[in-house]
Amino acid sequence: MEKRDFVSATAGNTGEKVRSDCHVSLEIKKTGGIVIELQSKVKSMYGWHIYKLTERVLTFFDIVHADVRIIDTGALDFVIMARLEAAIKNATASDKSFLPDFISQNDYPTQRDAFRFSRLYLPGNTPALMLNAGIHKPNGVILDLEDSVAPDKKEEARLLVRNALRQVDFYGAERMVRINPLPAGMEDLKAVIPHNVHVVLVPKAEHPEDLVLIDKTIRNILKNNGSDREVYLMPIIETALGVENAYLLATSTPSVVAMAIGLEDYTADIGVPRTPEGSESLYARTRLVNACKAAGIQPIDSVFSDVSDMEGLTRNVTASRALGFEGMGCIHPRQIRVIHKAFEPTPEEIEKALKIVEAFAKAREKGLGVVSLGSKMIDPPVVKRAQRIVGLATQLGLL
Repeated sequence: MEKRDFVSATAGNTGEKVRSDCHVSLEIKKTGGIVIELQSKVKSMYGWHIYKLTERVLTFFDIVHADVRIIDTGALDFVIMARLEAAIKNATASDKSFLPDFISQNDYPTQRDAFRFSRLYLPGNTPALMLNAGIHKPNGVILDLEDSVAPDKKEEARLLVRNALRQVDFYGAERMVRINPLPAGMEDLKAVIPHNVHVVLVPKAEHPEDLVLIDKTIRNILKNNGSDREVYLMPIIETALGVENAYLLATSTPSVVAMAIGLEDYTADIGVPRTPEGSESLYARTRLVNACKAAGIQPIDSVFSDVSDMEGLTRNVTASRALGFEGMGCIHPRQIRVIHKAFEPTPEEIEKALKIVEAFAKAREKGLGVVSLGSKMIDPPVVKRAQRIVGLATQLGLL
């Protein structure tokens, strides 16, 4: 076999439809210094900057002899850094990390009971979809390291998601990362947890002990980074076993604040097609809602996959809310507004709730143990629901 005087590796994406990304080809050699070849439509304006950035990354990783070819399709600095680092690590197995600055806009917390009406999925290896995601005002953004990332691109995606958490302004959206199933998910946690992740989505959740392990691992990572903040968990139930263990999963650790259902995988697991009316998954969805309500956490419904069918989405969200869900996933920004509108209390609901709360307050003032509205007696659970609607409407700015 011919002995080569260089080690080569590649990273990133290229192609006619690829935007805001780059593809890096790297050959680390024994001699010859640094040679950088750049192909970019913005080379005349930004070529010098890309050359200098590339040299900084190579110097950081102690590389002094290399040929680098970059095909740029409008990548921002954090993308170029991630692609270069991925190629270098593929070639050298370095354990160093070249981190971009952490922008001040990303230094904000979340709350245990934050609104999670909408969560916008963003493929973890596609930077173009990350850049303006926050402008659409989803309650949360999900940087996905699982199903949307090809198996041979997992490490690249970890680095890109890590850099996006530091550099992309998500305009206050809750910052979520969907990790891979264990054990691969542990590598995801090491890569992203130190960079202000708010919620970790755990796919194909079946065993409560896995959630306990993930929670413990997150706390250890935070401790080692000198942080005591909270990172919450959202298990995703996607199998028949997960449905049967729903309450055990919901109560496995106090870090679990919500639980979602993934119907594409669930219906595949029970061997039936997913239908628009959803009768095949009704048991699973109601079982999940009941488990969440019993555990005091938020039940979150699956995504609606037809992004062109807004009427179908409206029907789906209305039915979801009627079952007790408090949010759902979305795969396109155009779905966000429809989902928010459907989960908000209606003016009629708010008006009725205000009357009930007012009647309850008057009964308390008079020392009465019975609450009545007109000729109707109001049970305590109805009062509790009314108080929740009023509180929700107040927080949403509807009152």
